[in-house]
Amino acid sequence: MSNDSIDVLRIAIGQFNPTVGDISGNLSLVQQARIDAAAQKADLIVFSELFISGYPPEDLVLNSFFVKKCQEAIERLAKETLDGGPGIMIGTPWQTENKTLHNAVAVLDNGKIIAFRFKVDLPNYSVFDEKRVFKAGPVPRPVKFRGVKLGVPICEDMWGDFRVCEALAKEGAEILIVPNSSPYCRNKIDLRLQIVLKRVSESGLPLIYVNQLGGQDELVFDGGSFVVNCDQTVALQMSQFEEGLVVSTWKRSQLGWICQNDIQSTLPDSKEADWRACVLGLRDYVNKNGFENIILGLSGGIDSALCAAMSVDALGQENVQCIMMPYRYTSQTSLSDAAACAQALGVKYDILSINKSVEGLSTILAPLLEKTESGITEENLQSRSRGMILMAMSNKLGSMVVTTGNKSEMSIGYTTLYGDMNGGFNPIKDLYKMHIYALSRWRNQHMPPSCLGPSGIVIPPNIISKAPSAELKENQLDQNTLPPYLVMDTILESLIEEDMSSDAIVRKYGFNRETVIRIEQLLHMSEYKRRQAAPGVKITRRSFGRDRRYPMTHRWSNQ
Repeated sequence: MSNDSIDVLRIAIGQFNPTVGDISGNLSLVQQARIDAAAQKADLIVFSELFISGYPPEDLVLNSFFVKKCQEAIERLAKETLDGGPGIMIGTPWQTENKTLHNAVAVLDNGKIIAFRFKVDLPNYSVFDEKRVFKAGPVPRPVKFRGVKLGVPICEDMWGDFRVCEALAKEGAEILIVPNSSPYCRNKIDLRLQIVLKRVSESGLPLIYVNQLGGQDELVFDGGSFVVNCDQTVALQMSQFEEGLVVSTWKRSQLGWICQNDIQSTLPDSKEADWRACVLGLRDYVNKNGFENIILGLSGGIDSALCAAMSVDALGQENVQCIMMPYRYTSQTSLSDAAACAQALGVKYDILSINKSVEGLSTILAPLLEKTESGITEENLQSRSRGMILMAMSNKLGSMVVTTGNKSEMSIGYTTLYGDMNGGFNPIKDLYKMHIYALSRWRNQHMPPSCLGPSGIVIPPNIISKAPSAELKENQLDQNTLPPYLVMDTILESLIEEDMSSDAIVRKYGFNRETVIRIEQLLHMSEYKRRQAAPGVKITRRSFGRDRRYPMTHRWSNQ
């Protein structure tokens, strides 16, 4: 039968979880997915951007042997399509004969590579720095696949202003297929849809949006792949935070190609999405780095309780160990709350007093500090003793330490280097304090999909309702030295997410000017601490590290 007369095309969307650098593992994912797609009589299976290498590969692609192995995997897949099953569209790094390295998509069919398309618009903002490692390709022409002209803009080619989609339409493309590696941040899925609707309107073509899934260091790729017809209706919506293979059926009409599916997965609301992003990011960081379980300090406070709940949701209660490490300032309420939280989550729970550790360090330091007044240095010995114990347990047992500082604390330096900042990963690093409270209440009322923890109340209500305290001295409360968290979070979000000046914040919210300036100063002063912090899941529009890169040494102020 001639491909030129095709009127029905079945395109499988592969939403899977590759691992950066695991070329053989990623290849196996593709091979199994193709078998499954063939069983559903798919003509083509599409994978996300740079799937074979994992995304983002960063400087791995500067290693010529790594790129060579990626290319060999693509060539192997091409040969496998000689069996007459589905063709493959897959992202890969590709080096041309003139040694130019591209972010590419390969189209494989009939035993060979029938086309490459190279990314035109290389993003170089926020978490992206592709211009460091890739060269931009030319504006692409459509790929002819079994008689159908497919436009293949790659991720930013659709997001940016290069008008690649319109150019493909003018060249005769009939369907746009966009492989993406679009990381999660709050409300991102709504933004994706708005961008796709705009491109569909401009080009007059239907569009398949294929997104990656899985955690990679600070980034979480949430999937949520979808299809929009040329009438701007969503014909197919895949789940967020879950792997899946869906075959879309396309029929040719007088108006062009139309997706016949009506598959509408329910998308999570904002709180559920944030929770599942934190859990997926933590789970993949632990599993992909070869850890088997998690250990963390459980203080009786809300941050550690939330981290414990996320850890259990990520790995199961049998893989989480919590340790309460009291000192003389630890209240009976904290001891009771920590025990109640551990019991609700079903985790292994131990109590190790740090009295001897703190007193021993104080004795060692006494000759050098005897003429100084006791203060923050002595308080921090408690935190550093706890950090040392957790890291010793990690070294001995191979467990990964979860660190528990929220974004509000990380912003103003309300953390202790080599103390409570010790750890391998922080699932709540990009969550402000007020959002910590909101997510704790939400988790007590909901059982998220794909989570392994118990249903019902997992964070005791008293932990949520009591005033927060580091408990490093007698009768210490956060509110004694900090503004109310509702005020402080508003100031911090304005400074970090919106880049507002102190004066603009004062005008907009009516806050005390000295308070706003103090918070801004603390934000700038704490950059050196954040540089030494564990990685953590990106949730907001501007996370510390990949998104917001401030110098540690500077004298700038937004006043």
